[in-house]
Amino acid sequence: MNVEKYGAGSIVVSDYDPNWPALFTQERTRIAQALGAFALAIEHVGSTAVPGLPSKPIIDLLVGVRSLEEGEQHCIKPLEALGYTYMPEYASWIPGELFFRKGPPGPWTHHLHMMEPSHPNWEARLVFRDYLRAHGESARAYADIKRALAAASQDDIEAYRTGKDAFVEETTAKARAWRAAARAR
Repeated sequence: MNVEKYGAGSIVVSDYDPNWPALFTQERTRIAQALGAFALAIEHVGSTAVPGLPSKPIIDLLVGVRSLEEGEQHCIKPLEALGYTYMPEYASWIPGELFFRKGPPGPWTHHLHMMEPSHPNWEARLVFRDYLRAHGESARAYADIKRALAAASQDDIEAYRTGKDAFVEETTAKARAWRAAARAR
């Protein structure tokens, strides 16, 4: 069994930091300048994008590109110049995206997920984020799950990630129904 260890030791879920949105905004500006027209959109996703939600203190960015091939050809070097490390080995568990980390080898400060906006995971990440922003009870339930998993997983990031899967899938389904109902009004 190949267990991926978290780079900084034990997984820590921190209380919400009101500086996370500003850190995202600063990074979005840097990425937009570095990638220019290759970045179709840059979104703040993950738990740091949900006010009040505890999280690992890592800013998750979702960057839209016309194609992954174009991203590989034109975006890796400019992102490396900003301190990001491209992680091609992650393609096996996150197909359809290019994944980057920024920061010292654990704890990382930023994760960048690059994909085509037409990929189903693009919409899934945004609707999940928006649903948690609008439904505090779901965000609190997610916080409880994350804290319990962090304590149980210790430094096994794969166990932490997969332990959230059922909640994320169920909540994403609710979020899609919620969004469809809002659009039907």
